[in-house]
Amino acid sequence: MPNYLAFASDNYAGICPEAWQAMTEANAGFVSSYGDDPWTAKACSLIRDTFETDCQVFFVFNGTAANSLALASLCQSYHSVICHELAHIETDECGAPEFFSNGTKILTAPGADGKLDLAAVEQLITRRSDIHYPKPRVLCLTQATELGTVYSPAEVAAAGAFARQHGLRLQMDGARFANAVASLGCHPGDISWRAGVDLLCFGGAKNGMAVGEAVVFFNKDLADEFDYRCKQAGQLASKMRFLAAPWSGMLQNNAWLTRAAHANRCAQTLADQLRAIPQVELMFPVQANAVFVSMPQNLIEALHQLGWHFYSFIGAGGARLMCSWATEESDIEALVGDIQRLAGHCG
Repeated sequence: MPNYLAFASDNYAGICPEAWQAMTEANAGFVSSYGDDPWTAKACSLIRDTFETDCQVFFVFNGTAANSLALASLCQSYHSVICHELAHIETDECGAPEFFSNGTKILTAPGADGKLDLAAVEQLITRRSDIHYPKPRVLCLTQATELGTVYSPAEVAAAGAFARQHGLRLQMDGARFANAVASLGCHPGDISWRAGVDLLCFGGAKNGMAVGEAVVFFNKDLADEFDYRCKQAGQLASKMRFLAAPWSGMLQNNAWLTRAAHANRCAQTLADQLRAIPQVELMFPVQANAVFVSMPQNLIEALHQLGWHFYSFIGAGGARLMCSWATEESDIEALVGDIQRLAGHCG
């Protein structure tokens, strides 16, 4: 029987073996709580080694908390955050960034294929400078984007230079940062701190962990009292070792990249096969682990009735087919086979 949930979201996938093994190893005996334990220390050290820079690292439960608390640490209530109009912090976090910052305004700018157009950002932040307008403070990039595209090192560096020119901090929502690094084949520092990123919300759950994101301050001065912010927001895990240990399992043998690369390859394979179906059109370049396709509405409905789960409200419409570390070739064959069979009756 087909795995009808295989392409709904990378959040639907289970825990990958490396993360599970690390949690099993951490589940032994008694250790100190609230992050004062060897597993948390090891994970932080491995993140520093991975990026080849000194940085301050905190672990929280999910991406909304990571983004919201990170932005709150960069802003006052009268500031604004500029992001793409389809960014997760704007469309999918239930107002949490504004809530945790006591009212910081999110301003959105357009851009092709989910990437911010810096010219549009400049127009947005320079059109007014009076005291009645929220003062721009943070530029936020999503890497990989909500449309499955990836900022190149040069594009991130351009955003970093732009941010410095305009006195902005650069925050990166890296829920699928691993997929971006695997796609580009670059050093993770090349699309983060070396390119001017001050703060990265480094995603773990979408890449095979059960729960937990890392908030990585490359500018350590900005991390002042972030631990108190986490505690107040209910994000200081008492048994922190179980948030931190999977990071060790994923980072120490580069599993974070091999698992992400697998998801990316599956997306490319899926896209290549869907191109051959006349009723299906790819909407955006496939650069990470997401495939967005335009299909007749009755074909979408027929696939849903058959049992396939996928979203059509994310991003710019169409159907989003998301691959993960656990996607198998048989999953791709089953979905493509059903689309081919049903497409002949829909149009």
